[in-house]
Amino acid sequence: QVQLVESGGGLVQAGGSLRLSCAASGGRTFSSYAMGWFRQTPGKEREFVAAISGNGGTIRYADSVKGRFTISRDNAKNTVYLQMNGLKPEDTALYYCAANAVVTTNPWHYDYWGQGTQVTVSS
Repeated sequence: QVQLVESGGGLVQAGGSLRLSCAASGGRTFSSYAMGWFRQTPGKEREFVAAISGNGGTIRYADSVKGRFTISRDNAKNTVYLQMNGLKPEDTALYYCAANAVVTTNPWHYDYWGQGTQVTVSS
């Protein structure tokens, strides 16, 4: 079983940047997992943000973050990143990373989840 720990959240002004990290431990070799980032606000369903395949060759983004967010991974460090630029107040949410066997945008397909890191964007 893989454990995931997110970090890097915080409070930032609109237009600013943050880089989220998700460190994995345990389970299979990290490169065997596709990794996803999701976000959630109170009262709403968990929303897909970005996903990356185990070797980094396949990447998916939600339309709402294309051109602003970049997902990447360092398999030597067992870590996946989410670089967020041009942040908007509507990006405010609890951000989660998740692990799965294949790249998918459906949160129900992910087997492992971190606890989340809060991102707050002020206007």
